[in-house]
Amino acid sequence: MNSRPSVFITGAAAGIGRATAERFAREGWFVGLYDINEAGVRELRARLGEDNACAGALDVTDAAAFTRALAQFWEAAGQRLDVLFNNAGIVAVGEFDALPLARQHALVDVNVKGVVTGCHAAFPYLRRTPGARVVSMSSGSAIYGAPGFATYCATKFAVKGLSEALDLEWRRHGIRVMDVLPLFVDTPMVANFETHPRSMDVMGLRLTAADVANTVWRAAQWRLWPRVHWYPGVQAWLTALMQKLAPGWFSRLTTRLISGY
Repeated sequence: MNSRPSVFITGAAAGIGRATAERFAREGWFVGLYDINEAGVRELRARLGEDNACAGALDVTDAAAFTRALAQFWEAAGQRLDVLFNNAGIVAVGEFDALPLARQHALVDVNVKGVVTGCHAAFPYLRRTPGARVVSMSSGSAIYGAPGFATYCATKFAVKGLSEALDLEWRRHGIRVMDVLPLFVDTPMVANFETHPRSMDVMGLRLTAADVANTVWRAAQWRLWPRVHWYPGVQAWLTALMQKLAPGWFSRLTTRLISGY
């Protein structure tokens, strides 16, 4: 049986998920590595040490598979789930009317339904683990809707709202729920954008996957006042602050200028 704290990570084969797995493993946590890329998580498990992690294939749009993966992890982790990290996500960049509808539906399936499914399936395990918490990947795109990312933004606004609601709803169970809202991160997903967005040239590519992983780690350790939203890097924090303090017309204008619309 494993008595170490444990974290279950979706989308763990690459990018932010992989960096977060490495960060928690360095701190002595038992790590659950799950991804649609099974070979990738198996390789990562071998590198982290087979006593330090378990791994498996997981398509977050498959509710039954998610349930099975969590049950497997629960036993491998010594019957504890300290942190669920809903990281798996996809993106599509381009004009809303030009992007295939099936691609936009896939964004909703992975980025929203995948998080809802994960939270719902993990709840029995989280409730049985004192001090448990959920951390989900939202995005700086949920600060103000960004042209060229319309449906992606909508999915990340959904994650933000779900986190706010569940953090209040699950307080009585001792479960904290948070999200992470980075701006552009230097990951394979960003490198493979179908269309290069002007906003990335303006804002820059200032964050690494390790930067976001460090923010997830801080969220997992946070024990002070309730805090739901986490902004990696000064730029994301200032952008969120400006959106809160500035009048609506100013947020709209700056978004238009940054995005070229």
